[in-house]
Order: sequence, then structure tokens, then C-alpha cells
Amino acid sequence: MHAEAGKGQFEVALKYVLCTLAADNLIYAREIIKSVARKHGLIATFLPKPDLNDIGSGSHVHLSLWKNDQNVFMGSNEYSHYGMSNVGEQFLAGVYHHLPSILAFTAPHPNSYDRIQPNTWSGAYLCWGKENREAPLRTACPPGVPLDMVSNFEIKSFDGCANPHLGLAAIVAAGIDGLRKGLKLPEPIESNPADYATKLKRLPQDLLESVESLAADKTLHELIGDKLITAVIAVRKAEIDHYSKNPGAFGDLIHRY
Repeated sequence: MHAEAGKGQFEVALKYVLCTLAADNLIYAREIIKSVARKHGLIATFLPKPDLNDIGSGSHVHLSLWKNDQNVFMGSNEYSHYGMSNVGEQFLAGVYHHLPSILAFTAPHPNSYDRIQPNTWSGAYLCWGKENREAPLRTACPPGVPLDMVSNFEIKSFDGCANPHLGLAAIVAAGIDGLRKGLKLPEPIESNPADYATKLKRLPQDLLESVESLAADKTLHELIGDKLITAVIAVRKAEIDHYSKNPGAFGDLIHRY
């Protein structure tokens, strides 16, 4: 845990663990932090953009792929493309391909898109890069990993309004599609994506755009299920309607999240 760039903002890193347990641990951590804050007369909020004039708060996710206690996302002497294995690249390519639809799960509130802006370390353009903190998808080479390899990837377009179980499920489903189809990644972006704004596709700039992407994404419908997708879209549209008609409801979000 350490101080971050925003006023009164902190970053808390939770140790990596099996995907479903990681989602549980995130909820436990948030509830503990909120409870301790209340005891001291403070409010702890995980709202993506509680202050429109300050930096936002994300809930960044780091993922790696494991088989038989071996990290199979990372490249090897036999095969390495940008530090990734063939399996790792295909999985990440699936996430890249479906990212606009995934945002309906991982950035599920109108306030989420106040955070996802250029030059705010949140990933506003559809791209990926090695250790590029402005890209929504970043492959990582932490201490102990050879410099020509990457051990995992990070998704920045994920925030505290998201149900972590559903968000991770959408990411895994997209990765499975990448494995099934043998998808490939485009060339990485190694500098600020905003410098390539005319060449890169902008990620959805509001929740409605994400919902429309999800509604049209037949693959995620197949992998996640029509009933759940229909319910998610209905809830998102209700959020859009509520907060467009009740601008004063913004203040309640700090307590809600």
C-alpha cells in the first residue's frame, strides 16, 4: 500500500491468486477498508471519478496463465513474441479484440468514463504495449523476470463500480475466444497513445457505446450466455437513464461505491 497521485488517494495491491479467489479477496479488502475508515469518521470510496478535477481511481487487474504450476503466458527459449508464448499472445489478442465489449462489465457506470481519458493512466485508446502505462493493456516485466520476457498483462480499464466476478469472467471469455481462433496482436504502442490519436481507435467514451458493443458481440453472448448478457445490458441502460435524469445523484455514488 502506498500513496498515489490523487488527493487522499492510495494504491493497495493484493497478492495474485486463483481468479475466483482474487475476486472474493477484492470484495473483502474493500469492505475492510470502508469499515476501518468509518471507525475513524472518514469515507473510503472506490468510485472511479469522485472529483472531476482530480485523478480517478481504477481497479487494475493483472493476469497470467498457468498450467501444471508453470506460467504459460510468458515466452520461452523455444518461442517468444514480444516476451509472450503463443498461448499468451492468443489469449491477450482475444482480450484486445473484445475490449470495447468487456468495458460494459469492467467500466459499468456512466462515471467510469469520466476516468477513462487520455493522459490519466487509464487507457483511453484501443492498443497494447510492453510496460506502457497509458495503454489499456500492458504486458509487464516485474523484477526477477528476464528483460526480454513478460510474466503477465494488466488491464487498466477496470474500476471499483464493477462486479469483479463478472468482469473477470468477461476477460477470460474473451481470452478463450482468442485461443480458439488463434488471434494475433497488432504491433505494440511504446509511447503515449494520445500521440497516435488519429491512427488508433478510441475506446468507448460513454457507457452507451460499451453497451452497444456488447449487444453486437455474438461471441461473448455465446460464451457468457444470452440471459446474463441481456440482464447486464438492461441494468446498464437503467443506470444511464437514472443518472441522466438525476444529476444530483452523483453525490450518492461516493457512499454507494
